[in-house]
This record gives sequence, structure tokens and C-alpha cells, in this order.
Amino acid sequence: MDGVIDNIMVQNDAKTPTGANNSNNSDEKNLNMASLLEKEGLGIDLPKAGEIRTGTIASIAPGQILIGVGAKSEGLISGKEFELIPPEEFANLEVGQEIPVYVITVEDSNGNLLLSYVRAVEESSWDKAEEVFKNKQTYKGKVAGYNKGGLLVAFEKLRGFIPSSQLSYERLKEATGNTPEERYGKMIGADIEVSVIEVDRERHRLILSERLACGETRDAIREKVIGDLEVGSVLSGKITSVANFGVFVNVNGADGLVHVSELSWDEVTDPSEKFKVGQTVKVKVINIDEDKKRIGLSIRQLEDDPWLKNVENLKVGMLVEATITNLTKFGAFAKIPGDIEGLVHISEISETHITHPKEVLHEGEKVTLRIIKIEPESHRIGLSLRRVESAAYADMDMKLLKQELESSDIQVSSGKEEEPKTEDAAPKEE
Repeated sequence: MDGVIDNIMVQNDAKTPTGANNSNNSDEKNLNMASLLEKEGLGIDLPKAGEIRTGTIASIAPGQILIGVGAKSEGLISGKEFELIPPEEFANLEVGQEIPVYVITVEDSNGNLLLSYVRAVEESSWDKAEEVFKNKQTYKGKVAGYNKGGLLVAFEKLRGFIPSSQLSYERLKEATGNTPEERYGKMIGADIEVSVIEVDRERHRLILSERLACGETRDAIREKVIGDLEVGSVLSGKITSVANFGVFVNVNGADGLVHVSELSWDEVTDPSEKFKVGQTVKVKVINIDEDKKRIGLSIRQLEDDPWLKNVENLKVGMLVEATITNLTKFGAFAKIPGDIEGLVHISEISETHITHPKEVLHEGEKVTLRIIKIEPESHRIGLSLRRVESAAYADMDMKLLKQELESSDIQVSSGKEEEPKTEDAAPKEE
């Protein structure tokens, strides 16, 4: 057979014009060789870039492994591809052993056939992933790591990613803590069954789902979450959507709504300016509607309420200086010290009947008002103009005035100020 091959090689070389460029593609030469051999009934399967073959280890030397891949062809695993072989696997390789190899290039600048063991094994794992995805099967693996978004799972020689939203309800309940390590660190090494929901070889992207593997639907998870939640509970969740009316936060696998009024104690006109999809936030459960399967959440209720601090020194009955800010049919709004706005209802403006506050008050006008109501839960303060001179508060006014004068180091006695004593004052003559 060697004589037949040598004869064909002579025929093949004879077809190459004298002086032709020696850098002609070697793949074309191999293709011509294969065509001639096929005509002679001696078809030969030459290695092609991008394919996976089973090779036999011919020798192992420092920095390289020589592999026989049939058809009198030998290739090298060297350089980066040699370094990528895991030490525990390299220790088990021996001459004569058959291993899968990926053909990187048919011939490099030195005429060598370049191979990769790691890429061959990975390609085999990608085939397995595609098979599991196509046939809607499940795969049993182990948790190999984690990041801030979820778990990493060993899938043969690959690592697949399970987003936190794709974890089972029971595992999500275990994922407690403020850091990824606190939430997922204890799960490393645990057995886990997953389904494949995305395979992308080019981007090296393998997305898995534990929730799908165990047959949990969104509705089923929501029912479980709602059944376990309690009003007042504080949880960490990830923002899944931002809208004009608020943000949706995933807690334990189910989405709850933080209405725009519950985002901050300050007014929020555009939630997207402060909150982003994927952002982790702490929320308080403030409402659970089991019939409509809705979860109401709050972010602001976990923060100090600045309004309460501003009114902590205010009391019902006190007189305060105020500025009228707005007039409406039902009353006048006024700003008092602490940048707090209160309402003077139309019935509290005058002792006589009026049809509109503008008959007595004007925007920008500074007036003295009496506090008649403080409602911390609704952040409301009721004010009165007509009760400023009310006899019902006369005693309180006197006590407050006395306290104010005493705090200014002014002595009050019988309603008259006493002259302060000094060391230079002469004693009175008897």
C-alpha cells in the first residue's frame, strides 16, 4: 500500500506548477491527496480543523503530549492547551491511552497538527447539555460555587449558572444573609437536579433551572411564598422591574410591589432615577392579599422617618409662626418651623362664616397659628387661626411663655420682671 500512496503523491506533486507558491493551503493539498486515494479505493480520513477525534498518546514530555490520530498522523498538545489540563487529570495520563482530542488547526507554521484535550472534553459536555435541553431532561450535579446572582453548578466539564430566580422555593428559603457568601456559601458541594434552559457555545453560556427541574410553576411558588410570609417581615430581594408607579422586588421566588409612595420618605417622581433592575434591596412586608395573590412591600418603612424627628418638639395646643403657602376651597396650607406643612381647615380660620379662605388669608402671609392636631401615621398637622386667642388654651400659653422666658434667663415674678442683681449694686438703706 505504501508503494501505491507514494505513486499517488508523485502524481499529486506533478500537478503543482513549477515555481508555485510554497505557502499554498495545506488543507487543499490534503484534499487532493484524499481525492486521489479515494479514486484508488484507498479513501483516507484526514483530520479537519474543528472536529473531535479519539487519539492515542504516543509520548509525554515536559510541555507537550504527542498524540496519534490515525492515517499516519500525529499531533501535539502543547503551550496553553497543555497548561489547561487539570493536574489531577494529567497525572492519570499514560502512553498508549486513548483520549478525545479537538483539532485546533491542521498545520501550524512548523507543520504540526495542533490538538486540545480540554476543548475536546468541553465539546463533549456541550453536546450533553444540548441533548438535555432538546429532550427536556434533567441533570444531577453538584453546587460548585456562587456569585452575587446565584449558584454555579458542575455540569460534566462545564459550569452552568442558576439565577436566584430559578432556584427552588426550599433552597431560596435557605438563602438568607446580606452577602452572597452568607446566602450560598453553605450550599457548596450539595447535590442538585437541574434543567437546561439556555445553551450558547459561542458565548460559553449555560443557564440552568432547579425550579423547572422540580416542576415548580410561578403560581405554585407564589402560593407557597404568600403562605409563609407575615406582615412586618423584613427580607432581602432583587428588583425585577421598574415602573412609574413603583418597583417589583422578588422575595423568596415571588414578586411583590413597592408602590412609589413606599419607596422613600422624600417625594419620588421617577423611580428609575434611584432604582435599577438587578439591584438588591431590603423590604418590609406591609400587605398580603391571599385572594389576589399580591404582596405589598415597603422600602421607606425601614428608614428613619425625618417627619417624626421634625415634629418631636411640637405639641397640640402650641402657638407657631407660619407662612401661608396655598389657598383652596376647603382651607389654607401653611408651612411651620421644621419645613413642615399643615392645614388650616376653613372652619378653623374665622369665628364668622366665610365661603373661601382668601377672604381672610393671602398666600405668602405670615401668621400665628395654633396646633390642634398631630397625626404621625398620616403625616398630618391640623392648625387653627381662630383658636389663637382661645381662652381654653390661656393656661397653656402662660406656662409655655414662662418656660420660654426662664430659658432666656429672665426672672419672672408676679407678672413683673425683676432687675438682675450685680456685685456692684449697693445694699438698700433701711
